[in-house]
Amino acid sequence: MILLFNACAQLKTEEALDLVKKTSKQIPKSFYSNPRLLTSLLDALIKCGDVAHAESLFYSSKEKGLPMYGAMMKGYVDNNLPEKAIDLFNKVENPDDVNVTILFNACAQLKTKEALDLVKKTSKEIPKSFYANPRLFTSLLDALMKCGDVVHAESLFYSSEQKVSSSYGAMMKGYVDNNLPEKAIGLFNKVENFDDVNVKILFNACAQLKTKEA
Repeated sequence: MILLFNACAQLKTEEALDLVKKTSKQIPKSFYSNPRLLTSLLDALIKCGDVAHAESLFYSSKEKGLPMYGAMMKGYVDNNLPEKAIDLFNKVENPDDVNVTILFNACAQLKTKEALDLVKKTSKEIPKSFYANPRLFTSLLDALMKCGDVVHAESLFYSSEQKVSSSYGAMMKGYVDNNLPEKAIGLFNKVENFDDVNVKILFNACAQLKTKEA
């Protein structure tokens, strides 16, 4: 059943949504006590665009685990509802690194001073061990850059011992978005094992410069 919901979540079609709804009505009520199944159901509903149905299930559930919060938050971000993702994060008692990563993604989507303040506050409160998660660290850099705090992002990036291609990409894209193409090109030259994303951002930086050297 979980595999079925996961497959429907990948399809993101109206037919997949109909199948998810039909199946969710037919399964025994006892199945809803399985947190993995409920999380996959929420994920499928929200990825297929039925936010209202997912919310109804989520809020009617008595026991909400962190993965369920994560599925809802990610669904809100994917459906361009970052404020709802942030509101839900504020209800999580002990967020994990996945919840925090999605929060940063929501703040990056908002690009407001309030979002920037929340990113900074949260980044100071989370356990230091969370910074070892490359996805979380990259999403933090992305949020800072998109909210306009280039200096803070640079400070975190250069103080980090483990830099992966995605964190280089977040910084480079941030430079381009903040009209600092020279910095993006300079950073690209420091990447040892660049990927296709890094190269695309390099080309964007060069296009922004419009010089013979670029």
